Amino acid sequence: MAGASEGLGAAWAEGLHAQGHALVLLARRQAVLDEVAAKLKGPEVVTAAVDLASGDLTAKVATLLEGRPLDVLVYNAAAAPVGPFVQMTPAQTRAAIDVNCRAPVELLHLVLPGMIERRRGAVVLMSSLTAFQGTAYTAVYGATKAFNLTLAEALWAELRGTGVTVLACCAGATRTQSYLKAMPNGAPGELEPHQVVREGLAAIGRGPTMIPGRFNRFASFFLRRFLPRRAAVGILASQTKRLQS
Repeated sequence: MAGASEGLGAAWAEGLHAQGHALVLLARRQAVLDEVAAKLKGPEVVTAAVDLASGDLTAKVATLLEGRPLDVLVYNAAAAPVGPFVQMTPAQTRAAIDVNCRAPVELLHLVLPGMIERRRGAVVLMSSLTAFQGTAYTAVYGATKAFNLTLAEALWAELRGTGVTVLACCAGATRTQSYLKAMPNGAPGELEPHQVVREGLAAIGRGPTMIPGRFNRFASFFLRRFLPRRAAVGILASQTKRLQS
């Protein structure tokens, strides 16, 4: 899985390992990956410090997967620049596109043929509630999460009948270390990482999308079905503006 160093990534690693899966964990920081692996007892756990924005990502991961047929791919990694778009540097927005869009597409090209040949497999792309409408102050991040959502839905439809399923997990506020640092006063609908993973694992094979948390499902439904889109965008902007303080 990609983006396995802490927070949701560590929770996904624990959840998959508890189901008996051997793991290949990817993230930028080897020391933190090793801390995650040290807590997991049972099936094999391989860790590798990989820059998911690098141009040779496919070659690096292909080497790691030699002799290790992959049954589940979870793409949890994300770059999330925060602030007004005009204050972002091209390097920041390029990194978000590379990590959030290009890298999962490359990994899907790498792992899906084997899953289809073995007629079993599951892919989870971590998306976000920001995928459903434009989200000010996290504009590029939200746009990349909309890409992940649309990609997952399309692949779910394409792969029906192959034994391979795809899921977009559209998480809301999750109490990870980075989130708690950015939002010390919290936000409605917060979930612990393990609850997101528990609900995500249960949803695999049941459809192309899911939203963890009852409050988040209701809020998303209300914003999309009962409010004009411009009103929904404005409400989200009032929340994400707090990320800058």
